[in-house]
Amino acid sequence: MKKLLMLTTAVVGLALMPASAGFAQDKTIVIGTDVDAGTLDPRLMRDTTASRTVDLIYAGLVHLTPGLEAVPDLAESWESPDPQTYVFKLRPDLKFSDGTPLTADDVVYTFESVINPDFNAPDRALYSPIAKIEAVDPLTVKFSLSAPYAPLLSYLDKGIVSKAAAEGGKDPATTPIGAGPMTLASWNRGSEIVLKASPTYWAGTPEVAGVTIKIIGDNSARAQAFEAGDLDVIQSPLSPNDIKRLAADDRFGYAIMAGLGVTYINYNTKDPLLADAGMRQAFSMLIDQNSIVNDIYQGVDQVATSIILPSSWAYSADIKQPTFSIEGAVAKFNELGWKDSDGDGILDKDGKKLTVTLSTHSEDPNRVQAVELTQALMQSAGVDAQVQISDWPSFSTNYVQKSMHQIALLGWLNIVDPDRLLFGQLSTGGSTNWGGYSNPEVDKLLQEGRSSLDQAARTKAYQAAATILASDLPYFIISDQGYQLFYKKDFPVEVKATPRGTFRGLIGMEK
Repeated sequence: MKKLLMLTTAVVGLALMPASAGFAQDKTIVIGTDVDAGTLDPRLMRDTTASRTVDLIYAGLVHLTPGLEAVPDLAESWESPDPQTYVFKLRPDLKFSDGTPLTADDVVYTFESVINPDFNAPDRALYSPIAKIEAVDPLTVKFSLSAPYAPLLSYLDKGIVSKAAAEGGKDPATTPIGAGPMTLASWNRGSEIVLKASPTYWAGTPEVAGVTIKIIGDNSARAQAFEAGDLDVIQSPLSPNDIKRLAADDRFGYAIMAGLGVTYINYNTKDPLLADAGMRQAFSMLIDQNSIVNDIYQGVDQVATSIILPSSWAYSADIKQPTFSIEGAVAKFNELGWKDSDGDGILDKDGKKLTVTLSTHSEDPNRVQAVELTQALMQSAGVDAQVQISDWPSFSTNYVQKSMHQIALLGWLNIVDPDRLLFGQLSTGGSTNWGGYSNPEVDKLLQEGRSSLDQAARTKAYQAAATILASDLPYFIISDQGYQLFYKKDFPVEVKATPRGTFRGLIGMEK
């Protein structure tokens, strides 16, 4: 384990492997991923495969570099004449992949749909401070905000949709017309997404002719396909044994670094059993983070202490969630009236057994193991814990997002700002607040955190919110995720890894 941790620390440089003559210019690279995209509409995506595929098909006003700096993409420049106004100047002669012009009207169309509550964009909360979007002229877009909004630029990599194509009957979910470096060639649901280089991207054509994204749900099967030469690239999520084996294989290049994600427990606070923060505290004390992180994940992630990533400017080591203690959990349950009154080993209260259902998705065996371990620990503490495992589409769309869960094991990625993990998920009525959490003081602090342009004030607000959340526990953060990328050494371009896991660094288009 120490060897892997040393490796993690050492491999932080992102310039990895020069292009090799072993690949031809017209090579199509094959990337293995765990789940299929739910949609290719950048306004409606909910999963990482969709996000990473959409990033190739579409382009945003800005692009986020591996260091999370917002740099010009479709917008060649911007200015902020006051804290509530941003004016973007588009590059001249931008075109969508079908050859039609991209103008300010398309930008307005995209963001107006995202902030429209009826459109039901999953990440609408990230854009809710936008009060008005105007096309000043074909190349100029003006954003008027209801309040200053510090994270705005970090979220303006949202892909711009063709208004004409969408209104003309081409559904961006299945027939995407974007202005990015790739276009959709075909999509065999559950099997593969095939992309080809676009001749219309303003920055030029990619260094590869195409990308095939193969969906292989089982982590180890995906690693085996990579070793057999069927895939050119694989990345997180991967099983720890596979990570160590691949890192030791000199046929492959790799990057191993801290990621921008968390693995967490989502408590449904609207469930009568879980409405009391004390019950959530007791259940959290039955989650053995050390065993999950160091045994199941074998140290490729780090044990989390709070909802703020250690890499964030807002992090404080003084903010701590409950830690593992079976005795402490039982004492808390007893304090709340749950006791083994009939001697059968199961806690009860008012004639009802303490029964709860733990859930996650089948594609990630590490998460399944983590849930099964937690089930065993809960049972040892007198909880009748049941497990529900289903495929990702059923688990995410039909279960968690409809708030039908009790205790769900999930992950969030792309946490480019503390706001990205907090506002939509944990403010009252947030568009991704699947656990139904509501706390007016947290609402106030999260609003302060996003509306202040002073980083010290933002830090104070987020740390105050995180302190409350470490006790209220609508989320229990199990681990801060690591990120791993493996690729063939005869890769056709210089690989530029990013902790976001996006694909532009695999096609020669990372800035």
